Amino acid sequence: MITVRSPLRISLGGGGTDLPSYYKMFGGFLVAAAIDKYVYVTINRAFARGILLKYSKYEHVDKVDEILHPIIKECLLLIDDAEPHIEISSMADIPGGTGLGSSGSFTTALICALYASKRVAISSAELAELACQIEIDRLREPIGKQDQYAAVYGGITSYTFNKDDTVDVSPLNLAEETIHELEDNLLLFFTGFTRSASAILHDQKVRSETLDKSMLSNLEFVKDLGDSSNNFAIDRAAGAKADAINAYKVNPKELESVKLAAELEATASPTPDPEK
Repeated sequence: MITVRSPLRISLGGGGTDLPSYYKMFGGFLVAAAIDKYVYVTINRAFARGILLKYSKYEHVDKVDEILHPIIKECLLLIDDAEPHIEISSMADIPGGTGLGSSGSFTTALICALYASKRVAISSAELAELACQIEIDRLREPIGKQDQYAAVYGGITSYTFNKDDTVDVSPLNLAEETIHELEDNLLLFFTGFTRSASAILHDQKVRSETLDKSMLSNLEFVKDLGDSSNNFAIDRAAGAKADAINAYKVNPKELESVKLAAELEATASPTPDPEK
């Protein structure tokens, strides 16, 4: 049995600029933070032939083509298991449709678990891109790359989405004090409502591709927020480093051993001059 968990995330500026409809023209940038809420995926090799799926629904089918869950279906097709004997279960700390990137977390966790079941290693970059390929290219979901990358890399991280489809990942090395300060000033509430992001993101995709001025202005604004968050983090990290260096600076005259040597030198009898 293999169990994998993948974190959910919040955006700290730049969300929406990770969609291909935007970053392929203007380049995208955002800062995202993984949180301590997770999506869990468990895989077990079943004794009998067949595919048993347990998520918000229950499926028991003989062939991959018969699976209703689109992400599970595409992941298994990708693994190309001709005669699967597999049981897949998933659960989450928070319901889907809450804007925390649960589909990206689920996809990355499932791929990681499937690769582990095959005893095949996969790098973080490969895992994130494979999840994007499944959701964006194969399933044609109008989403971006933020959720998959944030689920894989975790932490508080900045992501640059380049026009050539590459992604630059830069973890923000924040001081522990800064992280605690951030945690103390963030509140996350569940309103009791869930929604599908597809319709919202589809509208953004269409308006970005048609160069809608209002949409592009909004996305430029949130990208600037991402830059501000990143610059703040860099400045705080630099300040913390400078404080640490200053804290460890030593004045030799203040060392007890140096003071003692100076006192002994002052009280010592002068050495006689042999020529006198």
